[in-house]
Amino acid sequence: MKKILITVVAAAMCMCALPLTAGAKSVNLTYSNFFPPTHIQSKLAQQWSDEVTKRTEGRVTIAYFPGGTLTKAKQCYDGVVEGLSDIGMSALAYSRGRFPTMAAVDLPLGYKSGVAATKVANAVYDKFQPKELRDVKVLFFHAHGPGLLFTVQKPVKTLEDIKGMKLRGTGNSAQLLKALGAAPVAMSMPDSYQAIRKGVVDGGVYPMETNKGWKMGEVVDYCTLDYPVGYTTTFFAVMNKDKWEAISEQDRKIIMEISKEFAAKHGQAWDESDKEGREFLTQKGGQFIELSEAEGKRWKEKAAPMMDDYIKKAGKKKIDGKAILDFTVGTLNNIQ
Repeated sequence: MKKILITVVAAAMCMCALPLTAGAKSVNLTYSNFFPPTHIQSKLAQQWSDEVTKRTEGRVTIAYFPGGTLTKAKQCYDGVVEGLSDIGMSALAYSRGRFPTMAAVDLPLGYKSGVAATKVANAVYDKFQPKELRDVKVLFFHAHGPGLLFTVQKPVKTLEDIKGMKLRGTGNSAQLLKALGAAPVAMSMPDSYQAIRKGVVDGGVYPMETNKGWKMGEVVDYCTLDYPVGYTTTFFAVMNKDKWEAISEQDRKIIMEISKEFAAKHGQAWDESDKEGREFLTQKGGQFIELSEAEGKRWKEKAAPMMDDYIKKAGKKKIDGKAILDFTVGTLNNIQ
């Protein structure tokens, strides 16, 4: 009897000595992303997934679905909320008007890099913790380098040249096109290649990287370097709240540490991709047009009313748009 008691006590002591994670519940997740598997932003999402599995020692595993195979770009966010996927990455701009606080980031503020835009996006979220994103667990944001103008056949050197052109744009970039005198046509990036190739639109606005990442350099002829109104697009990586709560506290902490690291990696990748995108377009015979200082000022003046419009629209949703915009601009100026 004494021998049995000693054995039981020893076993209990061994159980207490085991790490807390030994009894942690394993969680299997799905991750939906509209970027094609060959795109660097898709590869990074796969790396993030692998890193989560590695650092949680297999307690959290992720099945990754790139190329919109699980949910399309525009449905990605709702897909996470509704549980069609557990994690999702897409652009906030695909749900125009739904994310009024974060929309300030996408304004044509003259961004010069993806690193700067990514830092601004995460800073705005951390500062204001917008209610518009409370139906998911936000993992991180990233944002591309300056969105520029690309056209087919017709070069754009002045505001007069852009007037009336049908150009692809979403969210704030669509508003920018309208302010500049063009006719914006909303469509996701996966649909843009064929639309430009078939002449449905005369071009579009997007970051330089798209020329290689989405092969857009094959169907456009000119790039107008309109840096004075360089905008960005904010991309989200979010998780279903119920699935987030099913993960142990320790593993949630690990996931957020990884997410912070990968936000920076995504931003850096945008800038590296911009360089490759410019080289690709050059190889395809694309030509680059620089705006004169005076012309650049004209473009900036045309875009200025967008700032006032943002503040007014935010106010209608009982959001202090001026405070958000001032913080966004101030943060960008401190970074660049």
